[in-house]
Amino acid sequence: MSTLNSGLHADVLIIGFGKGGKTVAAEMGRLGRTVVLVEQSDRMYGGTCPNVGCVPTKALVHHSGKRRAGDSPQEWYERAVGSVQALTALFRGGNYDALNDADTVTVVTGRAAFVDPHTVAVGTGQDRLTVTAETILINTGSEPIIPDIPGLRASKRVVTSADLIQTTELPERLAILGGGYLGIEFASIYSRFGSRVTVLESAPDILARLDGDVAAVAEGILVGEGIKIVTGVNVAEVRDGESATTLVYEKDGRRQTVEADAVLAAAGRVPAIRDLGLEAAGVRTTIRGAIEVDEHLRTSRPHIFAIGDVNGGPQFTYVSLDDSRIVMDQLVGEGRRSTADRMAIPSTLFMTPPLATVGLTERQAREAGRQVKIAGKLVADIVAMPRAYVVEETRGMMKFVIEAETDEILGAALLSVDAQELINTVALAMRHGMKAAELRDAVYTHPSSTEAFNEVLGTIVR
Repeated sequence: MSTLNSGLHADVLIIGFGKGGKTVAAEMGRLGRTVVLVEQSDRMYGGTCPNVGCVPTKALVHHSGKRRAGDSPQEWYERAVGSVQALTALFRGGNYDALNDADTVTVVTGRAAFVDPHTVAVGTGQDRLTVTAETILINTGSEPIIPDIPGLRASKRVVTSADLIQTTELPERLAILGGGYLGIEFASIYSRFGSRVTVLESAPDILARLDGDVAAVAEGILVGEGIKIVTGVNVAEVRDGESATTLVYEKDGRRQTVEADAVLAAAGRVPAIRDLGLEAAGVRTTIRGAIEVDEHLRTSRPHIFAIGDVNGGPQFTYVSLDDSRIVMDQLVGEGRRSTADRMAIPSTLFMTPPLATVGLTERQAREAGRQVKIAGKLVADIVAMPRAYVVEETRGMMKFVIEAETDEILGAALLSVDAQELINTVALAMRHGMKAAELRDAVYTHPSSTEAFNEVLGTIVR
C-alpha cells in the first residue's frame, strides 16, 4: 500500500476481484488501458467462487462422496479440507498473478470507499491511497444473511458457509437454518462426511420453487441419507451451552429443541454495499439493498457500472461473467448487448445426485396460462440411461415442461447423475428454439447420461 495522500489515476477502476471484474480488468489491460483493481482481502483474489464458493464447496462434494464406511469421518474431513485449501490457494495465487503481472493492471489490497463520483479512497491514515478513474465498476459481490433470531448472532457456534468450509473440525451435529439451495447443498455434503444434520426451514416445504413432484424426490433422497428436515418452523431462540448450542423452535404450536455443535446460517445472501460510500458517488440503491442498474448495467451515474451479485441479479458466477460481456460491449463494443438478451439461464444444486433446472416449472407455466404437456420419468426407470447403473447412481428423476401446441421446451428439472452438464444441453436447445422432438430424436453417445433424453422425451403426456 502506498503512503499518505498518494494517488493513482486509471482509465478503469474496478472494486472487487470477482469473476466479472477480473474479466473486464484482463480484457481492458490487453487493450492497453490502465486498470486499477481493488480487493479488500488478500484471501479473496479471484472472488467468492474460487475461494469460499463454487470451487471449494464442489470439491467438498467430491471428497465427501469418496469416504468409505470404515474411514474415520473426522480424519477424512480434515484431509479433505486440507486438500481443498491447497486448491483454493493455487487458484488465488493464479488469479492474482494473471492480473498483477500485466503491464497496465495494478492490484491494490484494501477496503475502498467513494470520496466523489470519480474517486475512491483505499485504506485509512498513513496507508490511505486515492484512486481516480474515468470509468468505475463495482463488483463487490454479496454477503451472508444472519437472521435476527434471539441469541443467534451472539452464538460462538454460528457459522456462515465460508466459515464452515475452512474449519478442519467436522461438527458431529450440524443444524442448518434454511432449506434453500445453500442449506440443502451443505446438508448433503456434511451428511456424507458423517455429520448428523438437521435442516430447519420456515416455509411449509424445502425447495419451494420447484414443482412438488421434483421436490418430493429430492427430499426423499436427502432423508434417505439420514438428514432430518423440519419444515414450517419458527426458530424462537438460540442458546449456547458449555458443550453444545440449543436451538428452540416452534412447530404446529409445540416448542421443540435440537442441539448442535455448529449452526449454519443459510438464509441467503445480500449485496455487499456496506461502507462503500455510495452516497458520495451519487449511486442509487434499490429497496432490496442492491445497486440500481439499467439493462446495460449502468448505475444512476452513467460512468459507474455494477456487475455480479451486487446489482441484485441472479447470484451465479456465470451471470457475473455475462455481466462483464455487457460492460465490455459498452466500453469498447457496439453497445447493443444487454441483460434483456438473456434467456434459459440454468442453475444447479450440488446435492448428490445434482439437481439442475432451467426455464419454467410446470406450476409456473400453468399459472401463466400456458397449455403444456409433460415428459418425465424416474431415473431408475430409464432403460436408455445405462450410465446411471455403471456409476451406481440411479436415484432421481427427469422432467420436461413443453408447450402443447408448438412443442417448445419451456423448462426442465433434472435430478440425476451428470445433471449439471445435461442442463447446459437443454438450455442451449431452448435458446436456439429447438423443439422437444428434435432433442428427443438427436443422436447421443453411448453409454452417456444425455441419451436419456431419447427415452424421457418419448413419454409425453397431456
